[in-house]
Amino acid sequence: MSTSILPGERPDRLEEECAVFGVFAPGEDVARMTCFGLQALQHRGQESAGIAVGDGETIMASKDLGLVTQVFDEASLAALTGFVAVGHARYSTSGAAASWEAAQPHISAIDETLIALAHNGTLVNTNSLRARLIDDGIQLRSGTDSEVAAKAIGDITKKTHHLREGIRFAMEHLKGAYAMVLASPDCLYAFRDPNGIRPLCMGKLPDDRGWVVSSETCGLDIVGAEYVRDVNPGEIVRFSKDGVTSEQGVPAGRRASCIFEYVYFARPDSVMDGQSVYQARRNMGRILAREAPADADLVLGVPDSGIPSAMGFAFESGIPYADGIVKNRYVGRTFIQPTQAMRQLGIRLKLNPLPSVISGKRLVVIDDSIVRGNTSKKLIEMLRQAGATEVHMRIVSPEVLWPCFYGIDTDTRDQLIAANMTNDEMCEWMGADSLAFISLPGLRESLPDVREPSFCEACFSGDYPVEIPPSTAKKSFMTKADFAAEYARESEKAEKTQVTL
Repeated sequence: MSTSILPGERPDRLEEECAVFGVFAPGEDVARMTCFGLQALQHRGQESAGIAVGDGETIMASKDLGLVTQVFDEASLAALTGFVAVGHARYSTSGAAASWEAAQPHISAIDETLIALAHNGTLVNTNSLRARLIDDGIQLRSGTDSEVAAKAIGDITKKTHHLREGIRFAMEHLKGAYAMVLASPDCLYAFRDPNGIRPLCMGKLPDDRGWVVSSETCGLDIVGAEYVRDVNPGEIVRFSKDGVTSEQGVPAGRRASCIFEYVYFARPDSVMDGQSVYQARRNMGRILAREAPADADLVLGVPDSGIPSAMGFAFESGIPYADGIVKNRYVGRTFIQPTQAMRQLGIRLKLNPLPSVISGKRLVVIDDSIVRGNTSKKLIEMLRQAGATEVHMRIVSPEVLWPCFYGIDTDTRDQLIAANMTNDEMCEWMGADSLAFISLPGLRESLPDVREPSFCEACFSGDYPVEIPPSTAKKSFMTKADFAAEYARESEKAEKTQVTL
């Protein structure tokens, strides 16, 4: 489900951090191409947008809060002239919240040369790196891990006079998830963490006009670039007037592509590591219908990501599919504040049921995930008010039990409803007649075309491919019951201390 967040609300979805896009194409309008690429990737981040362009001598940049079409117009694009560009659309999950300083690309100076860095993902060792840079006399302004990465690259580049050495040094010390594109005045670089957690692919423009790098293949499609391959884990790819070169910046580690890209994050028309996202979601619905059948009259999908899965569930089960939930596609992130009365409408600002379709019907409702449970609860209430006699929730991801530290906004386990309630308790609390999730083996089975089927499944299993620092893990891994138990222990300790005194 594409989520529209009302100001002051905590999103009830796993939200992706951002999108990155890069172009190296002498003779082309690279700023405009990047703008179109970011529009294709807008689903990955709606908080801010930015583009930086190199013309061979310097870097020019434009960025601001808002959607791509709010940030850029004809005048701002016309001012960005050059042949190499990087772009970014942001959703913040770590570091600074919405601010101009946190918007990317991040611009950094290496002596007299500027670089622009755009980053998708989250680092888990930002604090230690930041302390090291500050000790070296380097000033940091935005508080983001992307700035830390850019400064680390610049620090070593100054000492070695080779940008690739700076990138390699950073890759050796950055821990976590990162898919990055970097522009110097005359070159484009693309590099990815050794586990390949966040996606990054490259494509070629027709007639050898240039190269494009994108978080997803849908970004390549919109500018007419043909997909060539993914940037490999740990790889550095350089695009320049001398051609394309590739080297292994750091050894590849355990392959751990984020499996949630296929469930929810990616656009359905994208292809990731050889797997059609749309077909994967159809497969999820079919497998879920076999694993958790329901006796119902109609199958409904929660727009947008739940719709292909609902079609698959309907096909496999023989229950008719219907469009019974309408999405308002023009309620997005906005600077226009709703009133408190409007805020109380909550989900109705985004989704509205069709009583003429669902009244008197037993429904199977297919959604991509349940994180905090609030959206599902409100949706079930709306469907019953519209006349549904039964609502059976079916979820095409397993229970989200563990927080993510690699670019998704679940900081602590106590936020996750499945980590704090049993299935029956969740079902009762949300008001559903039944509730079932796809199994983890079933989710893997839905991805038969993935070239290297090895995923990061930490949000389901707690098996993290990159070690989480103990200081972070202690608080983040606690459930509500854990917090309550710790509070009781501290209270008891305080009472004993008071008695002793």
